[in-house]
Amino acid sequence: MAFLEARGIVKRFANHLALDKVDIDVPENSIYGLLGPNGAGKTTLIRIINRITGPDEGTLTLDGHPFKATDIKKIGYLPEERGLYKKMKVGEQAIYLARLKGMSRSDALKKLKYWFEKFEIQPWWDKKVEELSKGMAQKVQFIVTILHEPSLLIFDEPFSGFDPINATLLKEEILDLKKKGATIIFSTHNMSSVEEICDHISLINNGKTMIEGPTHKVRLDYRENLINLDFSGDQNKVENILKEKFHLQSIRPVNNHISAQVKMNEEQSLNQVLSSVIDHCSIHSCQELLPSMNDVFIQVVNQQKQPTQKS
Repeated sequence: MAFLEARGIVKRFANHLALDKVDIDVPENSIYGLLGPNGAGKTTLIRIINRITGPDEGTLTLDGHPFKATDIKKIGYLPEERGLYKKMKVGEQAIYLARLKGMSRSDALKKLKYWFEKFEIQPWWDKKVEELSKGMAQKVQFIVTILHEPSLLIFDEPFSGFDPINATLLKEEILDLKKKGATIIFSTHNMSSVEEICDHISLINNGKTMIEGPTHKVRLDYRENLINLDFSGDQNKVENILKEKFHLQSIRPVNNHISAQVKMNEEQSLNQVLSSVIDHCSIHSCQELLPSMNDVFIQVVNQQKQPTQKS
């Protein structure tokens, strides 16, 4: 079941069409990757979901009903451009932002104490925001985003500016939020993060939805029939067979064995590769090489550019 649905979303700015009939379906209790190059329309779509701006055309449905103004309390939004007030004290500002989300002061204090201790930033409670490092300020903003336990969380480039240790900490917290029932939209350029944590993805480019679906299915849809074969034995014989019957991409020694990458035709199978060489070597492993999300991203964006370049 889709927790958030967008249908036919159109947004224009002067002569620029930012979103062109965009559809997305964000499954309940999933981590949904919203991908696309700079200027693709991701931030515009996020702002429409947050009711910061409205669509020119199209509809939004949240949890089975048309999106209404009061639903904004169900959303936690961490924007890419951070927005803390630099002259306010950290604790004072965190309480203020929690109260804006409808929390009582006592509930906010209790939960903030827990999160500040967990993120090891409690000594900064009475410091001004301008005294914080970028990473610490981002931790504070992450905390106030999730504090009211919204059912829909939207993170726009949440790992920007974080060192690897803190990025891992944040990643673990996002996965834990999903375990606790949250639905999460995750906008990023970091494709490795997408593969690690996203169940579903949508790739937007030039204001259009280019791909949408479960992450693993998308990778399967863009596979190129490449396999990796690790073996030991008669390298020359195996190499000649692979060149003759298939498309040998590469072959090289790796540690105590030989690794070959082979591209099959559409009508060929992994079993055919194995049966053709098994009498001439000992096979250690054989697996299909699926494209990374980065490969898919580049392929789709480049495919969309081609017609423009030819015209």
